Amino acid sequence: MLNQLTIAELTERLARREVSARAATQACLDRVAAVDGKLHAFLSHDPADALAQADAADQAIAAGATHAQRPLLGVPVALKDVIAVKGQPLTCGSKILGKFISPYDATVAEKLKAAGAVLIGRLNMDEFAMGSSTENSAFGVTRNPWDTARIPGGSSGGSAAAVAADEVIATLGSDTGGSVRQPAALCGCVGLKPTYGRVSRYGLVAFASSLDQIGPLAKNVRDAATMLNVIAGHDPLDSTSIPNAVPDYTAALGQSIKGLKLGLPKEYMIGGLDPDVKSATDAAVQQLAKLGAEIVEISLPHTDYAVATYYIIATAEASANLARFDGIRYGARVDGADPIELYSKTRGAGFGAEVKRRIILGTYVLSSGYHDAYYLHAQKVRTLIRRDFTNAFAKVDAIVAPTTPTAAFKIGEKSEDPLQLYLGDIFTLSCNLAGICGLSVPCGFTKSPKLPIGLQLLGQPFGEETILKIAHAYEQSTGWHKEKPSLS
Repeated sequence: MLNQLTIAELTERLARREVSARAATQACLDRVAAVDGKLHAFLSHDPADALAQADAADQAIAAGATHAQRPLLGVPVALKDVIAVKGQPLTCGSKILGKFISPYDATVAEKLKAAGAVLIGRLNMDEFAMGSSTENSAFGVTRNPWDTARIPGGSSGGSAAAVAADEVIATLGSDTGGSVRQPAALCGCVGLKPTYGRVSRYGLVAFASSLDQIGPLAKNVRDAATMLNVIAGHDPLDSTSIPNAVPDYTAALGQSIKGLKLGLPKEYMIGGLDPDVKSATDAAVQQLAKLGAEIVEISLPHTDYAVATYYIIATAEASANLARFDGIRYGARVDGADPIELYSKTRGAGFGAEVKRRIILGTYVLSSGYHDAYYLHAQKVRTLIRRDFTNAFAKVDAIVAPTTPTAAFKIGEKSEDPLQLYLGDIFTLSCNLAGICGLSVPCGFTKSPKLPIGLQLLGQPFGEETILKIAHAYEQSTGWHKEKPSLS
């Protein structure tokens, strides 16, 4: 089945003219038709447009275009519905943007198109990327392909579920506090959060601007590296984009990791960590040691403050960013007798409960008399968290840890307790606060029921090559990434 291939496998067959981009795209569309009624990974897709893109890719290949020039030529991918693609819906999983069509391309969308990718649709997500379970979408819950009674993670749940269920070859998501890595772990695929500034955020609808980062979700580490090759790089349209040269992230794959020092933070091996997750993490660490890595215990002493710090900074930035959705400039509108009534009615009807909760929290911590007590203190603690990582990376090449404290929980299980949901991100939040890179790679399954577990690798700023090399060495020495859910 062509939809089950990796990017590397599909592009090899396309280059040899053994298969066509149209056939690969049709295979993905057929898979979406067959299983997405159960999963709801997609919010929308346009089969005719996708096939037209595929035909253009086939014509380019026939005319002599190569995958060295255009690495994703003919490869079907899909994007989280928070990344702008001209002429396609851009709902952010929210009623307030329910009928909005993007008038322009995000920089990453332009780069995917230039690389020849076939963009086949929009993927479900927690509303405005605020959530860890994809239960907060205004357009319905996405389900985990390994157990459709369970969540796929979030906020990029649709992106992870679509990859795990072989609906597309690869996807893009966004990661503000773990929203690429956490669903990748819970769905059994690879998810990469690049260093802040490595990938342009132009055309990514902002949640928390100092934390947001676009990243790929893929079937294996090589595909994640290939996707990063395409989307990374400086962009003058994004003032936070860093003008560093972009290496070939696939070049180091396959190299030995012998002699690399991997830090194991004692603060991450906590009580409350699911026994199966701990066992899988311990086994993965032992496997990395067998491959020649040196395991060093390290301390990230301010870890306990990460959740509180994150939910002050992220909500503060969200309250400012979401002020633009006012019923005046674009999106839904509920009329009122005056502008204030129009704003309140529009936002009251257009935003869901979690988004409202975070706007209220963020407005509170920025308000007069509370700014210094909350927001300013949180920024100071963020500096301490970043310093923890700087000190750790003076001793080790990368950090290894669980991605999540548990496997996927049942839909609705934590809906009444937002704090429990927030605590589920305890291992992923610090990466965003520090602005470093992180990756989740499959490392096993829970015993009963069988649910995926992810191993997280954290790297220095712009250290993606190192964590990709480590993840690839681990992946190739195990078989976890080859297992598929029995979704029919």
